[in-house]
Amino acid sequence: MLFDINVVYILILGCEIAFWALLFCGFSVRYLLNKKRLSFYILASVPLVDLMLLAFVIFDLNDGQSATFAHGLATAYIGFTIAFGQKLIAWADRVFANKVMGTDITNTVLTGWGAVIDDFKLWARCIFAVAIMYVLLILITGFVNDPSKTQALEIWFKIPFFTVFFWFIFGPLWSLVFFKRTSKS
Repeated sequence: MLFDINVVYILILGCEIAFWALLFCGFSVRYLLNKKRLSFYILASVPLVDLMLLAFVIFDLNDGQSATFAHGLATAYIGFTIAFGQKLIAWADRVFANKVMGTDITNTVLTGWGAVIDDFKLWARCIFAVAIMYVLLILITGFVNDPSKTQALEIWFKIPFFTVFFWFIFGPLWSLVFFKRTSKS
């Protein structure tokens, strides 16, 4: 066995740390050293973290390990970072520029239909993340090709339905019902 179950969780945590470390390094190089091109390459390498995690999962399963909850969590992590990564990087860029460089970048708070549309866009990203996760789960299940070794992944085919449902309820639907309407006085 190449990896132990605890190692897969540690790898997920390590990938999360690597994600933020690459962001911090990329923004530091951009704003503190004024090296925009190098910063671009560092930030462009962020998806490699996901590829490394996927490679670790494949190596682990290739070694004969049964798929576990941690393997499903890795697919969810990869789906989330692919779907929300660009938006998260843009947010972190604004925060870094604001906190470190003192740049006054204010976030506009959306109200009314703008907030509803924005929540629908975020919900669409959630659906995209789930689709990526499903593709990866299906590929892992096909790769292992032994239902007894992939039984622990079955829960990961159900969890996203609840995520998408509750995201819709507390995202777009909530905004639609409770959005602030402008007065016409």
